[in-house]
Amino acid sequence: MSAKTFKIQIKGRVQGVGFRPFVFKLAQQLNINGCVSNDAEGVIVKMTTSTEKAIIFLETVLKNPPPVSIISNHKFEEVSTQTFKDFSIVASATNQKINIPLTPDFAICNECKKEIKDVENRRYGYPFTTCVNCGPRYAITTRFPFERVHTSLSNFEMCTTCETEYKDPSNRRFHSQTNGCNDCGIRLELVEADDSKVTIDKQKILQKTAELIAEGRIIAIKNTNGYVLCCDATNPEVIEQLRQKKKRPNKAFAVLYDTIESVQKDFQLTGQEEELLTSTVAPIVILENTKETRIATKIIAPSLNQTGVLLPSSSLLELLMDVVKSPIVCTSGNIHGSPIISENEVAQSELREIADYFVHHNLPIQFPQDDSVVKIVEGKEIILRRSRGYAPNYLTDYIQNTSGILAMGAHLKSTFSLVPNAHIYVSQYFGNLNSYDVSERYEKTINQQLNVFNCMPKTVLIDAHPTYQSSIIGNKLARKWNAELVEIQHHKAHFASVLGEYELFDSEERVLGVVWDGTGYGDDNAIWGGEFFTYENHKIERVSHFEYYDWLANDKMAQEPRIALLSLLEEKNRCYIKDKFSEIEFDLYTKLLRTNSLKTSSVGRLFDAVTSALDIKDINTFEAEAPMLLENSAMTYSKSYYIDFLYNVDYDIVPSKLIIEALVKAYGKGFCKERLAYSFIYTLAKSVIKLSQKYNATVVACSGGVFQNSLLISILEKMTSIENIDLKINRKLSANDENISFGQLMYYQHIKN
Repeated sequence: MSAKTFKIQIKGRVQGVGFRPFVFKLAQQLNINGCVSNDAEGVIVKMTTSTEKAIIFLETVLKNPPPVSIISNHKFEEVSTQTFKDFSIVASATNQKINIPLTPDFAICNECKKEIKDVENRRYGYPFTTCVNCGPRYAITTRFPFERVHTSLSNFEMCTTCETEYKDPSNRRFHSQTNGCNDCGIRLELVEADDSKVTIDKQKILQKTAELIAEGRIIAIKNTNGYVLCCDATNPEVIEQLRQKKKRPNKAFAVLYDTIESVQKDFQLTGQEEELLTSTVAPIVILENTKETRIATKIIAPSLNQTGVLLPSSSLLELLMDVVKSPIVCTSGNIHGSPIISENEVAQSELREIADYFVHHNLPIQFPQDDSVVKIVEGKEIILRRSRGYAPNYLTDYIQNTSGILAMGAHLKSTFSLVPNAHIYVSQYFGNLNSYDVSERYEKTINQQLNVFNCMPKTVLIDAHPTYQSSIIGNKLARKWNAELVEIQHHKAHFASVLGEYELFDSEERVLGVVWDGTGYGDDNAIWGGEFFTYENHKIERVSHFEYYDWLANDKMAQEPRIALLSLLEEKNRCYIKDKFSEIEFDLYTKLLRTNSLKTSSVGRLFDAVTSALDIKDINTFEAEAPMLLENSAMTYSKSYYIDFLYNVDYDIVPSKLIIEALVKAYGKGFCKERLAYSFIYTLAKSVIKLSQKYNATVVACSGGVFQNSLLISILEKMTSIENIDLKINRKLSANDENISFGQLMYYQHIKN
């Protein structure tokens, strides 16, 4: 058979995942000469061989690619004949305009776990052991294509043995860009809060850290994605100390376990939950509590029946947990309201009032990220926080042929989305842009990503709310670049995020959009948050909403459920909740109700009002505390006898006040709060069915923070199944404001234009 030269272009998540060494080994097995290289769009393979062998090669690549790679598409073609003496890995060209997904961080793999615990292995006890299948990628990237010189490891020169591994095709670290070992790799140090060094011996550091945790100390540990604060999860006293020092009185902490078997001792896991915990993402997974557990669940997650659990994502945490053996609290290393810290000096300065000791290392982190948070509802994933392991990619071909777009997202749970090429990049979660530090991190990361892609946006998309920090920064950047500035309404962006995720913009069926959250600036200058839209023929129309009620005291209303209840009650019934306020407060708020002109349809605040009405929570200590407690109360109900508060009520606008009055009346008659909490959520789900039937919609797309409520989703899944309605909820993105930037982008591309 005569030899021909073929070129294969492979796109997708194919850089930083061991793709080139995989191709090299396959070519050697098939006795094919040629070369493989990273380029601006993925991986390029050239080979001179017979057509039959080339097809076998291609089919093998497509069927059995490296485990952490994702091939989105490929192109196979014959090109001008070239002669190759052998098969080689060619260095990537520099200064290319990148058009590839950015490789996320991967949790430690099973092979590396075995090596670091094997006393005969040269990587025994090395806390930064990685390979082509695991370790940090996005967190340490400075530029692309993904090469060692484009990462924080560029200053770490490989020792002779690591270099030999790197060049050896038979070694599993062949061409591993993050390769290192005890002799040439990253260094740890254990430091006290007063800056005095304890030790730099890694074995002693891990042993001493384990001892300190057992003694009831709080330790700040620099993981590969940023600092975490850790303490003994079985010790209520030290957990309470951590709460006081971190100014976090009630918000749940996550718990780190050493192995999946250890988790199974305290929780009953489903197969999906186990799969998530042990995946390459290794997120925090929300699990149902069991009656007996080793950990102090009542103080780890106060008043909740669920706990966030994770397994070690790095060699460092894997080694530490192998010594500790017992579960530990593991929460983001930051001060209240600020982003996760990633720099040694900043951590030592800002966390010294919280942590007793620090475990630092000398690997710079370019893109700090919190751990992602996920839960399983009705057998499907719901992302609560999309960060390490997921960000910054959104793998889809559902994008118009445009580039140079930056979508700024929302103000709370902020993200940004960037289209610098043929891909969409949805950033990690940043948090509340009210914080100067969060706002600074957000803007810095935008600039870092623009530098990675060598991109200057031509269009900037912002929320219609003029005082959102994301809108203010977007305005500033648009002026700087002389770019088009486009405002997009908050809830329409939420709806568009689901339409985009499920590729529904070309749907011939009418889609009902249901967007429920806390706040968003409406087209009529009201505060929206309980919205119903229809989508058809590339147009979104607001067709219904929850009944307007008074928006009082601005952000204070979101912090105090009792204020939302006061606003929703009829004037004659407000006296019944007077004891929830001081006399001065009650007089002030009732006067404001008589003069207030700002209205809201917020379902988020309706949840708050119900929580206060049922005497569950009057004042939040963290965002969304009241709805979480209400859901928790409802989940404990037997679900045998519940009430539809709008039964036999015909409505165009969902009557919020009628729901509250009916609930308060039932509570006054002695109905238990658990039953009423369940009934309230059932009533909301029923309103979706009623309005989908009213507008003849067989597809319902739900978004907004309220649709992170497990019980609401569960009830809706069952109701829509019975009614033959196709329910769509954000799955690849979080339903909360993290999806706004993506939704802005989808709205601009598919509706605005």
